[in-house]
Amino acid sequence: MTLENNLQESTTQNYIEKSYKSFSLAFPKIITSFLWLLFTGNLVYMMYYFPSIPEWFLGGILRVNGFTILILTTVTFFSALVSTYAGNYLNGFRYHSRFMALCMGFTLSVMLFVMSDHIILFLLSWLGMGFFMSRLIGIDSNWGEAREASKFTQRYFLTGTFFLSAGVLLLAFESGKFTVSGLVSSLNELPLYIVSIAALCVITAAIVQSAIYPFHRWLLSAMTSPTPASALMHAGFVNGAGILLALFSTLMFASNTLNVLFIIGGLTAIIAQFTKLLQVNVKQKLACSTIAQMGFMIMQCGLGFFNAAVVHLILHGFYKAYLFLASGEAIEHSKPQKPPQIRIKPFQAVVVLFFGILGAILFALLTGKGTELDSGIFLTLIVAITVGQVTYNIVKQQSLSVLQKTILPPVLFICGIGIYALMYKWVTALMAEMPMVAVPRSLSVIQIVFGIVFLVGFFIMKLGIYRKVPWLYVRLLNVSQPYKKSILMYKSKSL
Repeated sequence: MTLENNLQESTTQNYIEKSYKSFSLAFPKIITSFLWLLFTGNLVYMMYYFPSIPEWFLGGILRVNGFTILILTTVTFFSALVSTYAGNYLNGFRYHSRFMALCMGFTLSVMLFVMSDHIILFLLSWLGMGFFMSRLIGIDSNWGEAREASKFTQRYFLTGTFFLSAGVLLLAFESGKFTVSGLVSSLNELPLYIVSIAALCVITAAIVQSAIYPFHRWLLSAMTSPTPASALMHAGFVNGAGILLALFSTLMFASNTLNVLFIIGGLTAIIAQFTKLLQVNVKQKLACSTIAQMGFMIMQCGLGFFNAAVVHLILHGFYKAYLFLASGEAIEHSKPQKPPQIRIKPFQAVVVLFFGILGAILFALLTGKGTELDSGIFLTLIVAITVGQVTYNIVKQQSLSVLQKTILPPVLFICGIGIYALMYKWVTALMAEMPMVAVPRSLSVIQIVFGIVFLVGFFIMKLGIYRKVPWLYVRLLNVSQPYKKSILMYKSKSL
């Protein structure tokens, strides 16, 4: 009898183990299929109703409009893409199923955040985004550095949630409205000091999540996460701040805090571009690049172009997801080399200047930004610099013929700016029902002065002048270091 019981228990245990193993193998595929189904549904809905996507509310709890569908389509695409990639990349990883569950939880929390109208659900979903991302960062619980990185990043996410809660609840109790749409519509009835304090709290929450200086260190310390998680983080999570600022664009105008966004974002963009040049690790380079791009996004919000910031977030998501998922192919062993000297011939300088001006003119004609004396000129200036930089990278190539150097620059910037213009008009149409998302500001002394600082910083960076200033080089290197316990803290003790 005892033998029969033992055999029966052993059979049952084997059956359970086989069932669990089968489920573990099938679970990632189920999640991936579900995410692709969500993306397809959102995309079909958006294309069917574009450009007049109906807006509907669910009892003051949920709200869906064109902007909501746009973000839902974007985030489900990136999540489905990352999950598909992880199917092969994490094959055999003991925490593969946990990764997929956390990925699904993060995606649902972002979807809920975008759709939330009631402030309690809005704040809880923001908190959920940080919770799931910190778990993805520390998914390998047996790895000491990963645990420390997870704890470190979670402290930042909780700080951001605290400031967002303080700002939103202050507005709610002062106005008596407990929906996001209600808060936005009642700002004119509130005292300026209340609106200003709330705006500063919302801005703090946004710059914490986007890893804007001085809150950048959490992103540099999050390299313990698997590459698919890093792709999801850089293509989706940090972009949540742009979504938040777009939802509260009216608050930024009502509180006169746009200059705060402009200065903080601009300084971050410059500093992060400098620190990117000092990194030797490919993921650290990408992290600094993301910080710079988020700084530029915040700067666009400060200029009054929240719709342009959303376009930037979507394009950055595609770009950064590709770079992270393809980073393995970019790694190669090479000997340390002396930094190349930047030398530009007079004729090359004329070509760069000519195509830069043409690119700026095309950008202004297609988007309407920069055609008047307002903050749009600053964005046109950035485009001119970008086109000029691409042109220089082409004309300095000795392997290209004169004809190729003449044809490639205009082809590239015409295609690039044309695609951006289409994206800009498409996003602007989907955000048409949202107030104050595209209101150019009059040129101010602050914008002009910072424009000069930006240009000076750009040339200092491109000409490599910072390498000749030791204290600046060391300062930038120290600023771009991750949290000490997230890099070989435990492994070094075991050696």
